[in-house]
Amino acid sequence: MMSRSIRNGLAAAVSIAAAIAAAPTTAQDYPKRPIRYVVAFAPGGINDIMARVVGQKLNDAWGHPVIIDNRPGAGGNLGTELVAKSAPDGYTILNISTAQTISQTLYSKLGYNLERDFAPVALLGYSPLIIAIHPGVNARTVSEFAAIAKTKPLSYASGGIGTISHLSGEMLKRAVGFDMTHVPYKGAGPGSADLMGGQVQMMINAVPEMFPPVKAGRARCIGVMADKRHPFLPDVPTLAEQGYKDFILGNWVGVVAPAGVPKAVVNKLAAEIARIMKMPDVIEKMAAQGFDPVPSSPEEFGKRIKSEIARFGVAVKESGARAD
Repeated sequence: MMSRSIRNGLAAAVSIAAAIAAAPTTAQDYPKRPIRYVVAFAPGGINDIMARVVGQKLNDAWGHPVIIDNRPGAGGNLGTELVAKSAPDGYTILNISTAQTISQTLYSKLGYNLERDFAPVALLGYSPLIIAIHPGVNARTVSEFAAIAKTKPLSYASGGIGTISHLSGEMLKRAVGFDMTHVPYKGAGPGSADLMGGQVQMMINAVPEMFPPVKAGRARCIGVMADKRHPFLPDVPTLAEQGYKDFILGNWVGVVAPAGVPKAVVNKLAAEIARIMKMPDVIEKMAAQGFDPVPSSPEEFGKRIKSEIARFGVAVKESGARAD
């Protein structure tokens, strides 16, 4: 039988070990082990590409592995919920994009709240949406396209109900004053293929998704939803230049951590990411994807998340889109 003194000694050892394990992470000793970097989407997309670029640079800087963990499913909600419920110690972070801000109002039931359950870390980059039409449609501007849409039935493709390509189409229709039929696809790829084939006449999406068919001459860009022209499309005017003021819309990618991560750790991670986003090779890799680096503080990124939730919440309500 174990003596009382031995039992007490073991209990004390267990208590000390538990206290060490529960000790808060500090900026001075962070990181001291591998970091899991969750991407809530499949490999190969812009979220995955940017996470791998940033993850490798963090690895180089700190000497600890940054493991990319792709957790696709439910429009990004599975991976996002996983991180929301992770320990707030800075060793699990999440790559998020505009999609998660849309999900906040698109789904009536979510296992997380983007504002409550996450600590914003840094915005990585941004790519404006562009409007592409089938070359067979005789229009070079948004107004010319709208005029045609008022005379005969036209349709536009999206990557699915509630995606940014869907909601931006609805927002454009209301802003310009025309109507057309929404045709949702299971992903941007099939929608883009039907745009090139002429089954639909328009599709809106970010530069990485829409520029390839435009470059190949199988689609025509008639507008950029940005405050300046895009270097890939220097001859295509912005919507503001075409008379539609304040129509700036795009897809962004950023990093968040579970709520409760020590502020000093968030700031250290944010500062390192800001340094990474200024590296010439990182800027070059992002530019190749049609993305511009947009360094920001955690506070600035938090404001963007909040404003995007509100903006897309209006679009979701007006369109009647639901994803449950």
